[in-house]
Amino acid sequence: MAIMARSALQDRLRLGALVAGQEFRAVLGTIYASPFYRWRFSGGAAERLIVAPQDLRTADPTVAEEIYSGRFPLAGRVGETQGRSPFSAEPPSLEWARELHGFGWLRHLRAADTELARSQARALVSDWIAEFGRYHRIAWEPEVVARRLIAWFSHSPLILSGADRTLYRRFMRSLARQARYLYRAGSETRAGAPRVTAAIALCHAGLCMSGRGRLLKRATRWLTEELEAQILPDGGHVSRNPRILIELLVDLLPLRQTFSARDTQPPQVLISTIDRMMPMLRFFRHADGALAQFNGMGATPADLLATLLAYDEALGAPVSNAAFSGYQRIQARGSVVIVDTGKPPPPVVSGEATASCLAFEFSSGGCRLIVNCGSPLHAEPGWKRVARSTAAHSTVTINDTSSARFASGRFLTRRLGPLVLAGPRDVPVERTEDEEQTVRASHDGYLGTFGIVHERRLTLDAMGSSIDGEEVFHQAGRRHRGEDAFAVRFHLHPNVRASQTRDGESIILMTPKGDAWEFTSPDVAPRLEESIFLGGFDLPRRAEQIVLHGSCAAMPKVSWRLERAHASKRPPRPAPAPELPLAEPQTEAPPPPPPPTFDRDVPGDVPLDERSED
Repeated sequence: MAIMARSALQDRLRLGALVAGQEFRAVLGTIYASPFYRWRFSGGAAERLIVAPQDLRTADPTVAEEIYSGRFPLAGRVGETQGRSPFSAEPPSLEWARELHGFGWLRHLRAADTELARSQARALVSDWIAEFGRYHRIAWEPEVVARRLIAWFSHSPLILSGADRTLYRRFMRSLARQARYLYRAGSETRAGAPRVTAAIALCHAGLCMSGRGRLLKRATRWLTEELEAQILPDGGHVSRNPRILIELLVDLLPLRQTFSARDTQPPQVLISTIDRMMPMLRFFRHADGALAQFNGMGATPADLLATLLAYDEALGAPVSNAAFSGYQRIQARGSVVIVDTGKPPPPVVSGEATASCLAFEFSSGGCRLIVNCGSPLHAEPGWKRVARSTAAHSTVTINDTSSARFASGRFLTRRLGPLVLAGPRDVPVERTEDEEQTVRASHDGYLGTFGIVHERRLTLDAMGSSIDGEEVFHQAGRRHRGEDAFAVRFHLHPNVRASQTRDGESIILMTPKGDAWEFTSPDVAPRLEESIFLGGFDLPRRAEQIVLHGSCAAMPKVSWRLERAHASKRPPRPAPAPELPLAEPQTEAPPPPPPPTFDRDVPGDVPLDERSED
């Protein structure tokens, strides 16, 4: 009880500091938005634009046709303008509104390369300046302003092609106003990647507009500080989310090119950061080219990833020991194992972090076999909560609980987001590389609650044809009163077909390429259970998982093995598992299926918010 009370007090103190900081930034944002302060953002506009940065994001001309017809497909939703300006239409979601005001969709109009597209771009930008050029709560969020500045600079040839002098002056005046606002309010941007994006936008403002040398100098200094603070020595991001690497590189690479176009030396930190981040992208790549799904990573944008890797000049082998980011990678003969061996990230950047300590993913022969459930791109909060639980990862759960605790309650999550409050604090890692490669690690995420330390050993043989695993449960603290039941989960990729042998002692896995793998455990009979895959671009997909159930006291050590099956053991390929049914066309979208109950509250969790919204 004393341990739980101390943990509760620490949670409350940490939350109090975070809420106080957030409220302070909100007050500053209100001051910046007030009419009495807005005059500080006015002033002379730049005379001209000198250069337009490149946009590396994939563009689709068919989306431009949707925009012509008054349909804006953004953030997984489609907004209907019904003949009105899209900025005055009712937004289907907050994220949709942010993407609309961010203007990233201009790239689709530019890809269409028609006079109609250019005219449409001019009209929409002119409408925005007239309606929201002063202030709007969503449109003038610092992160949205940063995205809009980058989009306007990148697609200025589209916007200004055929524009009259009046629109040109209004456009330049708006750019200058937004840059000044972002310079003042940039420090109030959400911690993490959004602050890097804001610094990148200000660097573009200093490079693209004439007579902005002073702004460029200050923006470069801010970008240097943020990159040094957020990009770890091994190239990972402080949030431990692989997707953030893609989002930052797609803006950092054009910025480096813009420095060169202006014949200006980029900061050395920018160059070294890109050089470290590129190998880290390859670190997370599986045999099929997708990135491992840890800490908020979901579907991999294959086209964008290929574009980024084309800029990789080193083309060396990816690192294997990303100790600063908290990951390990072992590979042999086309087989890849990636393991999460890190602590939760700092709370301020943990909004998408998961309780995935010691989870792993495995791929071989160009196919992923063992995966995590992944993070949905645009889904209901219920699905996102499921995706962050320990049970949604290929690791061990004890008593159906997660190894980390998340902030709960609408009051807190509305102000802070679903941050990670506590999790494993001690994650020692050992790595050996002889003929076989072995990673051994443990974590204390269940120590305070159940008095158990989970240790995992993974060994990949030299031929890449087998993985040997061992789960050990150390009684290292005060025993929890009650039976401590464990579940070792191995989530299967939905393209993998699994079938149990007649004797029930093993499970055969068939990949889409026809390779067969056999899963066995000498201690526990493996079971096939339902799972769900959330790491795709489409709806959640049904999948399966292999689960080993048992008692920590009765079985303090559990061994298992996954090996390539001999030809004689290969069963006939089973029929494809049924997919989630596609929705029939109708006037209203059907509600998504309810999220499965993977997890229950950790005993002893602090009631973080018991106040009613009323």
